[in-house]
Amino acid sequence: MPVSRRDFLKLAGSSAASLAMLSRMGALPPVLAQDATTVTFGGWGGIAEDEGVKAAIEVFQAENPDIQVVWQHTPSASEYSRVTLTNIAAGTAPDTSFIRSDDYTTLAAGGVLQDITDLVKNDPLLGQENYFIEPQESNRCEVNGRWYGIGSTWVAHHIYYNAELFDEAGITPPGFQDDEIWEWEDFLAICNQLTKDSKGRHPDDAGFDREDIVQWAVDWSTSWWMPLAAAVHSNGGEFINEDGFCALDSPEAMEAMQRVADLVHVHHVAPRGASIESLGMNNTQMINGGRLAMGVDGSWALSWMNPSLLDVEMGTGALPKMAKPASVMQAHFHSILSSTQHPEAAWRWLRFLATPFYQEHFAKIGLWIPNQSSMLTEAGLEGWVREGIHPANYSQFATDYLPKHGVAAYLPPGWIEARNDFIVPAFEALTNGGQAADIFPNAVRQANEVLMFARDDM
Repeated sequence: MPVSRRDFLKLAGSSAASLAMLSRMGALPPVLAQDATTVTFGGWGGIAEDEGVKAAIEVFQAENPDIQVVWQHTPSASEYSRVTLTNIAAGTAPDTSFIRSDDYTTLAAGGVLQDITDLVKNDPLLGQENYFIEPQESNRCEVNGRWYGIGSTWVAHHIYYNAELFDEAGITPPGFQDDEIWEWEDFLAICNQLTKDSKGRHPDDAGFDREDIVQWAVDWSTSWWMPLAAAVHSNGGEFINEDGFCALDSPEAMEAMQRVADLVHVHHVAPRGASIESLGMNNTQMINGGRLAMGVDGSWALSWMNPSLLDVEMGTGALPKMAKPASVMQAHFHSILSSTQHPEAAWRWLRFLATPFYQEHFAKIGLWIPNQSSMLTEAGLEGWVREGIHPANYSQFATDYLPKHGVAAYLPPGWIEARNDFIVPAFEALTNGGQAADIFPNAVRQANEVLMFARDDM
């Protein structure tokens, strides 16, 4: 007998590894019809995602024996984007797929993704009013008023911190409530206190040796759009404006990006990427080893940077605010490719991916934050918040902070080319010590020429 959804969730516990174990133990045997329709599903992810998808496929097939789902897994998200675009060009795209948020509108506008608007709106579950968190879900899914995918979840950046270093310094760490969010100037002062060289001197002390730093305050990447966009929106700027053009050349945007870059190049409270590489460590290892007090990273990192996996006490809190609190929300989409020969079977699988059942087992391991309203209620939180995985205040991030301060990312048609050719090189120049005011006006002008061309071509 197939295992029910309720029993499956009980058996699965809190780890994707447990989900995969069910399959290996034979708890979820595939019982497929001989003439089952095969639906391919492309995606990326680490071990937790890979095993979680495989186990979810077993459950889906037990309930839908007339459909066989074949998982086409690529470990790296950036590599998967290249693979997807190559397969689309070659006419070998999967039936259903993860679609990166960077690529979504470009592929939708180009006719690569199937229009699922009516299927979503007429579905007895997904079509319910406020089934998804709105208006954020519609804002990201709609391209010219039509849906071409469903957001897999929400993810956003926040602070991970080594609570023991805060205790040693006598500093109260940040939280997610409005009165627990640091002002930018307070953040800088705290970063100065939490940074020291081998002789215990801080950056504002005489004789501080910036080439001999043994403890940094914060790691905040300037090489990727998402953590920088959070700072831009916090400073009153926009990453993409309401007209669908890149706005990183505004005074507010350039000031925000410069402030983040200055953490490395001016204040010496954040390590250069080369410094981290030379230590042979990532930000998780540095936090765990007492070399880093805070890491600004995506919420998905909780799946490997959670209390159960670290040797030190770890906590989470909101990003510091400039003009206002902000963090950018996004995630990959689940879409049906227009080239599919099995649209009905593909929709049944895609719909399954948008149920609380599927989303819960990734939220429980710290990888995802729900985009479904019911999962943020008191009862809904019990289904996925787990002691040992989620810090005590973490539900506040999902239920209070993001609905108030989260900014849903929209990346317009043409963004793939604009990003690769102009915006990514601009971020690299900023990371290498260039000044935002010298870099972004020209980069944004060229990027927006691409976006204008893409708009005219629609």
